Amino acid sequence: MPAARSAPGTTIEAFLNIRCGNADKAREALVGAGIDREEAEPDKLVPHLKKAIAGAAARIIVAGGDGTIAAAAALVAGTKTELAILPGGTLNHFAKDHGIPVDLDEAAALAAHGQVVGADLGYVNDCVFLNTSSIGAYVTFVRVRERFERTFGYTIASFIALIRVFSSIRTFDVELEVEGQKKSYRSSLVFIGVGERELKLPVLGNRIKNGKRGLHVMIVQGRRPARLFAIAMAGIAKGTRQAAKLPQFDAFLVDRCRIDLRRPSATIALDGELKRLDTPLEYRIERDAIRLVVPAAAEG
Repeated sequence: MPAARSAPGTTIEAFLNIRCGNADKAREALVGAGIDREEAEPDKLVPHLKKAIAGAAARIIVAGGDGTIAAAAALVAGTKTELAILPGGTLNHFAKDHGIPVDLDEAAALAAHGQVVGADLGYVNDCVFLNTSSIGAYVTFVRVRERFERTFGYTIASFIALIRVFSSIRTFDVELEVEGQKKSYRSSLVFIGVGERELKLPVLGNRIKNGKRGLHVMIVQGRRPARLFAIAMAGIAKGTRQAAKLPQFDAFLVDRCRIDLRRPSATIALDGELKRLDTPLEYRIERDAIRLVVPAAAEG
């Protein structure tokens, strides 16, 4: 979708998730920009968004983390309503990937006056994800991190979770169907990103700048925990493109794929949050699914 600007007098409605990490700062930013807002608990926000979209709001502004933004994106997808965001979460990957400032005052000014481009969304069994989805080791990581986060904080809890994951890696059977061809693996981790992704530190999991569009599917193969750890470290040290040359690492860039885990359901991670879904898992990308408000420099 080519870049565009909304017409003067555009109807804008703003919504704030009062439980997001930076709710107070987001509120101050909206007030400072002269933008009225509705505030709600996360589970009460969706009805407000639906009402605004059904009322043909030209643009909605959503203040919250990636989970809140994903819920809003799922609702505006395929409609004419534009989506502007105030990144109020911890990591705010989606905002950073699209050049949206994490400074909330700047984001509020942009939300009212920025230009509009098409942005891709990932889907798995009709659930939207903005950034990444994972199966296997990362799910264990999230569970352990959530258990320790309230006591130790996000950073220390993440470090504890990483140690736990590599000390007790479990493998599982995966049957992946890509473009009609089936491939079978014994894996500990399947990673799916919206857009081409990087494994190398310090940009682990980020989109590759000027990378290709599509779903970036990565599979770590093998049965031995020590070997899987070595593969992961090689990816972190050398990056995605070098890791892809290893025989135990497979990667694809596709528009859709089907993953059958040979069990009725599975817990997967969507943008860092856990969700239980029926299998097989049907992944697809919808290009230019939403009309996203971004800075002029983010065009293209």
